[in-house]
Amino acid sequence: MKKTIFLLVFILTFSTGLFAQSKTDMVKVTVDFMETLSANQKDSVLFSMDDSLRTKWTNLPIGLAPRKGLRYGDLSEVSKEKFHKILSTIFSSQGYLKTFAIMQVDDILHEIFEIAHQREQIDDRTIGFIRKLDWDYGNYYLAILGNPGMDTAWGFKFEGHHISINLTVTKDSFTMTPLFLGSDPAVVEVTQYAGLRPLSKEEDYGFWFVNILDDAQKAKATLSRDVPKDILTNPDRPQWYEEFMGIKGSELRPEQQKVLHYLIEEYMNNMEKEKAEEYLAILHARGMDEVYFAWIGSYEPMKAHYYMIHSPDFIIEYDNVGFLDNANHIHSIFREKGNDFGEDILRKHLMEHKH
Repeated sequence: MKKTIFLLVFILTFSTGLFAQSKTDMVKVTVDFMETLSANQKDSVLFSMDDSLRTKWTNLPIGLAPRKGLRYGDLSEVSKEKFHKILSTIFSSQGYLKTFAIMQVDDILHEIFEIAHQREQIDDRTIGFIRKLDWDYGNYYLAILGNPGMDTAWGFKFEGHHISINLTVTKDSFTMTPLFLGSDPAVVEVTQYAGLRPLSKEEDYGFWFVNILDDAQKAKATLSRDVPKDILTNPDRPQWYEEFMGIKGSELRPEQQKVLHYLIEEYMNNMEKEKAEEYLAILHARGMDEVYFAWIGSYEPMKAHYYMIHSPDFIIEYDNVGFLDNANHIHSIFREKGNDFGEDILRKHLMEHKH
């Protein structure tokens, strides 16, 4: 226990300097991006930290949930290059590439439904409705809250179909929760992109873990209810669950805990290295014994299934359902308790700095 606490203190202390560098990089790449925008684009992208936009999120397509901010598709090529520098600064390489792949899948999804219509798998009415949903690689919106070059507290939001990125930065820290990533389809089955899986390990490690449980463990982990049509902490539901469900980490064998750790790491390692290390240090200080895992649905791919990983510090949710004849549509979210939209770090910032 003492060794674990020492490890946490060491990592968090060591990370202070690293975080300062990360925040400096975030400010620089965001300011560089803003300098490429026209006056009208700056008017569209800039919001106050007090704007209600900052603490709202949705993963719905633009046709169902119009967004405020600056449309990604309207950026110049120079601005897009600078924008991708923001993504590759706040994310690790895996998190950045997942985000980019999810955006690409929106264009592929258009093609998939057009092919289904041509094959008479969906009717004219359905394809008409789908076309109005505005799935498109360019239909993602970005907003900058506050002034990264001048303010000690600011934020960045990038959102559209199956993506909600919420970065909050203060003088002393930063956070990126809630972080929603989804993929429809989860695996592309037609077109030249057949086989593409933007969120492959979230699915594979989930099946790996649940299927190494023995019968008694699996029965305890599996909740006797229908697979939810969405994650439980969606924008229309409570954003945190106080009740722990499923099997507790202390009831797992060491090799099972190790695989569950792989699954948790997959989510945390989407963040840039220093933030991922901070989250892992919090996980290790609490210990894997305090992590709960709950499963609903099939233990086989392409059939509806869901899982939640829940500790006193984090919630991870994953849901895979489908609208046609198989489960091929992933929603996932990572949340840090008390720090959605930087709640904790902004409270600390206001207490320690006069405004």
